[in-house]
Amino acid sequence: MKSIKICVTSYAYSSKAKIFQDLNLEFHSGKTALLGPNGAGKSTLMSLMASVVTPSAGTIEIIEAGGERIGTRHLGKFRRLVAWLPQDFSPVAGLTVLEHVRYSGWLKGMSRKAVKEAAPQALLAVGLETLSEKKVTELSGGQQRRLGLAGALVHQAGVVLLDEPTAGLDPSQRDRFRQILASLNDENITVVSTHQTEDIDGSFDHVVVLVGGRVRFNGSVSEFMAVAPASVTDPRDRVRLAYAALVEGEI
Repeated sequence: MKSIKICVTSYAYSSKAKIFQDLNLEFHSGKTALLGPNGAGKSTLMSLMASVVTPSAGTIEIIEAGGERIGTRHLGKFRRLVAWLPQDFSPVAGLTVLEHVRYSGWLKGMSRKAVKEAAPQALLAVGLETLSEKKVTELSGGQQRRLGLAGALVHQAGVVLLDEPTAGLDPSQRDRFRQILASLNDENITVVSTHQTEDIDGSFDHVVVLVGGRVRFNGSVSEFMAVAPASVTDPRDRVRLAYAALVEGEI
């Protein structure tokens, strides 16, 4: 089983804006929903795991199934193992859809031959194969989000980090995302930051809830749903009430 282990003694934007302190968290193989209110630190945590920012003090490392540990000190190797779709993704103007996905793969160290073969498959997975020759600036907002997802998937990383991937997507596009999520390899680590709590049951294996930069909950989906009152039987209501109880501290 793979994992990505975060041991952040502290992380702050400034001396007055400390986001994390003594954060110890480990994400394992499978699909994890990262929940929390605005300002909880979800996007910052994703940026730390993607090595886009570095902790003031602490370590982040990927532990492979065989026990090998790859930390951010070996930045090139670490980043080749991680795919990241940021919340504020914007494509590179001037490129076509296909060129953008190829460029994303090239940035991760893929050979020209490998990325030529993989890029069309990544576009097919997100339903953009018929738009491959369009300029990225001609895409709608929802299509651009799917383009970012294709770029994240193209190099088949062992760790996939998706920050609010369904933001701006209509219901049919969210359905497609659920299908894409279901198709991802369960031996890898997939972490999805989301506000769409209705998709938790049936789409994810684990749930982590952040509140104020601290882990309020870390466990399986069934353990998460058990936080809700036993009298509530509808799965979506159980998820919604469990989240509300955890965020409001009513446990």
